[in-house]
Amino acid sequence: MSDLLFVEYPKCTTCKRARAWLDQHGVSYTDRHIVEDNPTAVEIAEWQASSGLPVRRFFNTSGQLYRQMGVKARLDAGMSDEEAFALLATNGMLVKRPIVVGDDFVLVGFKEPEWSDCLL
Repeated sequence: MSDLLFVEYPKCTTCKRARAWLDQHGVSYTDRHIVEDNPTAVEIAEWQASSGLPVRRFFNTSGQLYRQMGVKARLDAGMSDEEAFALLATNGMLVKRPIVVGDDFVLVGFKEPEWSDCLL
């Protein structure tokens, strides 16, 4: 397995736990700050396709920005995937984290059993 891309917000406690888990298990990765180097709409579209998850799972639903912008209502009103990818690309704080991108998989959020199955 080549190096993974680990997309995180360093101040996020879940991201800190995920990074510690990767380090403890000797998993090699390249770190990317989700706000300083926000994913593009094209990247998010590729990751969503590779993950098999609905685009909604890529939104940080517990974030202040998500609530302030009324994203849930916009999604419920029928926002297209392309519109969602474009919106996610505007600000890294809208994006669920951490994200791990491998050659043929994408993990969104930190769920230890899922990460163990995929990365160990």
